[in-house]
Amino acid sequence: MRSYFADLHIHLGATLSGKPVKITASKSMTLTRVLEEAADVKGLDLIGVIDCHVPEVLAELEQLKEKGELVETDQGILCYKDKISLIVGSEIEIYDENCKGPIHILAYIPSINIMKQFSNWLKERITNITLSTQRIYVDGRTLQQQIKDLGGLFIPAHVFTPFKSVYGKGVNKSVSEVFDIDNIDGIELGLSSDTLMASRVRELEYFSFLTNSDAHSLGNIAREYQKMKMDKPSFFELMKALKNEEGREIECNYGLNPLLGKYHETTCERCFEPFNKSFPFCQKCGHGSFIKGVSERIDELADTSSMKIKRKRPPYVHQIPLHFIPTLGPKTLEKLRLYFGTEMNIMHYVSKEQLENVVTKKIAEYIILAREGKLVLQTGGGGKYGKVK
Repeated sequence: MRSYFADLHIHLGATLSGKPVKITASKSMTLTRVLEEAADVKGLDLIGVIDCHVPEVLAELEQLKEKGELVETDQGILCYKDKISLIVGSEIEIYDENCKGPIHILAYIPSINIMKQFSNWLKERITNITLSTQRIYVDGRTLQQQIKDLGGLFIPAHVFTPFKSVYGKGVNKSVSEVFDIDNIDGIELGLSSDTLMASRVRELEYFSFLTNSDAHSLGNIAREYQKMKMDKPSFFELMKALKNEEGREIECNYGLNPLLGKYHETTCERCFEPFNKSFPFCQKCGHGSFIKGVSERIDELADTSSMKIKRKRPPYVHQIPLHFIPTLGPKTLEKLRLYFGTEMNIMHYVSKEQLENVVTKKIAEYIILAREGKLVLQTGGGGKYGKVK
């Protein structure tokens, strides 16, 4: 078995013909552009594209198969140009009488043909099958069961963010209020939390944690990802890794320091000033409405009794993406890629001495500090990302 880098939450902004898919994603995020960027620039081995229920996207997948650029096997492998593997997925919004939502979930499907079946099922239950992350008009457990009947994987998305997540608005106190626990295959943490924070919530002890980019632009692919031990990058190997079966596992999660997440801290809704519990109004602008941060929400959900976490978790590395690094501009980053290939190589394998042969000592030092999560940060909140100082 080998180690593979995987980012399993990537959006498409447009179809090949230019029609919108994820409204808030860049139009440059077409299927082939995403595959090329993820393989050649980022250096990923496995990606999940979560807008594959869209009929035009399914048609493009079939076209790539006809050209021989995409090879699909009965082992759940979709290999693009022998460079990267693809898992087809869908992000769906739930708002039923149980969830007090809306809540986003990720569904991963074993093959293109089964995704077609899922797409046909979805189009009878959502308003617009041509767009991503549409609200479905069935309850969460019904959706879960359909995904499991198709042999798919069901994962609640970015579970702590204030909007559109299981725990986000402070109404749901447990995933079991909304979903069948036995039909959940993993938990996606989101950019404002990490393993240490999420492990304080007792009911999450039983699930593997995923760290994904939720990329809406090419540059943000692999801002969070994981290293997985598998025989090969494929759907069924991913399924085993999530269950820690037969030596397959998530070896390491790589993610932003939660301080950089745009919802980490409770802040004023208007001016992003941190919330002061001693005052009912913002001390900077006088506004009276605040957006509750992930750190505060987890404090509310955490089990305060003595609790031993039985599950052994992989390391969570607070890694800062290259394009976050001060003074490292696009031209310098392109120069680094020309010398060392992909961003995965630069972030994981290139030594400081090798970096200093290409860039200044200062930038080389920044890259090493970013690799180790040691750069100084300014906390984010209220929808505004934190910054590297």
